[in-house]
Amino acid sequence: MSIPGQQPGAAEQVRAPPTPRGRLFRKYVALFVAVVCAALITNGLTDIWFSFREQQELLIRIQREQAEAAASRIVQFVKGIEGHLGWAIQLPYNKDNIDEWRFDAVRVMRQVPAITELAQLDDSGRELIRMSRLAMDVVGSQQDFSNDPSFIGAMANKIHYGAVYFRRESEPYMTLAVAGARREYGVIVAQVNLKFIWDTVSEIKVGERGQAYVVDDRAYLIAHPDISLVLRNTDMSHLAQVRTARSGAPPKYEPTENLQGVKVLSAHAPVAPLNWLVFVELPVNEAYAPLYTSIVRSSAFLAGALIVAVFAGLFLARRMVIPIRALRDGAARVGGGDLSQRISIRTGDELEALGNQFNRMAAELQESYATLERKVEERTRQLEHANLAKSRFLATASHDLRQPVHALGLFAAQLRQPMNAEQRHRVVERINAAVAAMNDLFKALLDISKLDAGALAPSIANFPIAHVLDRIESTFAEAAHEKHLSLRIVPTDAWVRSDPVLLERIMLNLVSNAIRYTREGGVLVGCRRRRDQLLIEVWDTGIGIPEEQREIVFSEFYRLGDTQGDQNAGLGLGLAIVDRLCRLLGHSIELASVVGKGSRFTVGAPLVPRQATAPESAAPIQTALDASNGKLVVVIDDDPLVLEGMGGLLRSWGCRVVSGGSIAATLANLDGQDQPPDLIISDYRLAEGQTGIAAIEQLRSRFGAPISAFLISGDTNPEPQREARASGYHLLHKPLDPMMLRAMITQMLKNKAFEVRH
Repeated sequence: MSIPGQQPGAAEQVRAPPTPRGRLFRKYVALFVAVVCAALITNGLTDIWFSFREQQELLIRIQREQAEAAASRIVQFVKGIEGHLGWAIQLPYNKDNIDEWRFDAVRVMRQVPAITELAQLDDSGRELIRMSRLAMDVVGSQQDFSNDPSFIGAMANKIHYGAVYFRRESEPYMTLAVAGARREYGVIVAQVNLKFIWDTVSEIKVGERGQAYVVDDRAYLIAHPDISLVLRNTDMSHLAQVRTARSGAPPKYEPTENLQGVKVLSAHAPVAPLNWLVFVELPVNEAYAPLYTSIVRSSAFLAGALIVAVFAGLFLARRMVIPIRALRDGAARVGGGDLSQRISIRTGDELEALGNQFNRMAAELQESYATLERKVEERTRQLEHANLAKSRFLATASHDLRQPVHALGLFAAQLRQPMNAEQRHRVVERINAAVAAMNDLFKALLDISKLDAGALAPSIANFPIAHVLDRIESTFAEAAHEKHLSLRIVPTDAWVRSDPVLLERIMLNLVSNAIRYTREGGVLVGCRRRRDQLLIEVWDTGIGIPEEQREIVFSEFYRLGDTQGDQNAGLGLGLAIVDRLCRLLGHSIELASVVGKGSRFTVGAPLVPRQATAPESAAPIQTALDASNGKLVVVIDDDPLVLEGMGGLLRSWGCRVVSGGSIAATLANLDGQDQPPDLIISDYRLAEGQTGIAAIEQLRSRFGAPISAFLISGDTNPEPQREARASGYHLLHKPLDPMMLRAMITQMLKNKAFEVRH
């Protein structure tokens, strides 16, 4: 697209943007599929992990319950044998009741097939009778078993469980001895065949290939589904699950290896009275078979979900990319200069809103280009007005500043001639008028520069507007009378919230302009309330302001053409200052005018409710005529004429003056002075790069006292003002009105410790 005002070939000089390396469609599809895949895979892996843990815990719990059940049955089996033996030894053995004992022994062995042999020992450990399924009965052998562990253990603990041993190195046995209720009853000893425990172990079914087995306190196998392992007296202590169980450490429930080296899940339970251990094991492959099936099922589901995600990504990316492509193509056509291009997107979402916004932007751009020539013409006219205002300023400033300077030269020449007192008084008054005119011109330039630099800070307060109206009446009554105009001020008791000094400056400028541009009739200043504002209005019957000039009448250096031959018409900054001050204070400014009939300027200030107003303060403090009599004032300035003029003026007010053009000269002139000065007045910038702030600080250090001081400067830049405020000094600008100087000196001398800080 060509841009108005751009040189031919400039577009070719702009480097084209790099071509994108990937298409948006592929990126959206890949992103969507990646996000969905990540979510599905994460969910699948999480589900598999928790399923694995739950399956493992469930299997371990089942195996542990089975092991505990087997241990419980083994304990019941042993306790049953104990009960039969305890019943058989309720009476003491003797030769008279041998038949009865044999009868009871046969009954016990018939009821408990696991008992292979029974023997009765007396209280001294000698064998009285022995019955066996494998040998002949022996009566009265008197064999001494007093040192046998089974006899000793039974006599001491009422019951004794012997260690597991193997008969003929093939069958596991254990000795079980029970003592009688009384010592003379002796001990009955039974040899128990542990092969009968196999029935208990074989009943435990764990899956298809799971198995249970029992080891004794030495970790030897005493029961196993494979009887050959038991008959070989197999040592199981090398298995990790057996070592862990015998050590008493908490079970880890992790896959271990069995005798065949197969990975298994193992759980165990103790057989409390015998210190045996029952183990239940299940191969890992069989244990995790349901989990593997779940993984396969989840993988199939994940694959199907990924396929669906791919197609969904293609569909959604297509629905998203097509409108974006339409936006891209439309932007390219608009960029090519076709501002009538419009984009049609009907998605009902943010993309449609973006397309509508793009269409509005294209329409506004088309309208902007259509009116570009008119805007260029308006800008040209504004520049012409600015140039015209600058030219008027240069011409006006040259004329208005030359006039009082020229008059001063003529009046100074007259003073050199002999004249009487009346003539000299008249010439002095004219000199004062010329100086006042120059001061007004310089003050206007200084005010506008302060406002432009933002160096003017308002001080807001509540005060009666009557003070400002009284000031207007006392200031312009004489000027209105000289032009045969009426000046009427309508009194009011209203209070406003504003800066009294700045609001007074606004009203003084407005009334001054009203009197300047009014030929006959008069000027009226009054107030009226509008909601929460007080409207301060200045009416005049002057020449009026044409409508085409009302937009620029508040511009700098602009003056109406007809000032009725007023030689003090000013630089055209009065209304510009009014506009800037109103914006600074947040006050409204309105203009209504009819050419040939007059104008009305209205300033709107916040109205203070009557209950919020304080009692009206006393009249302004009058400067005391004798406040400066006999006071010692130090004046520092590198301009000899300023030193002479300032010294003479201060002496005429009764001050004692010590002056100098530099810090060193001033200190030398104060040599021999013991008492500190009452006031220091210094120029801001002195010779040789020195400043008035440094001069004041050195004088204060010289006398060791906080001497009152203020600064004077001819520099209108905001930096000196900021530096003076930061150091705690008030700064006045040249040219300085004598009455303002007198007021500042009087205020300072009335309180030597006074400092104006902002």
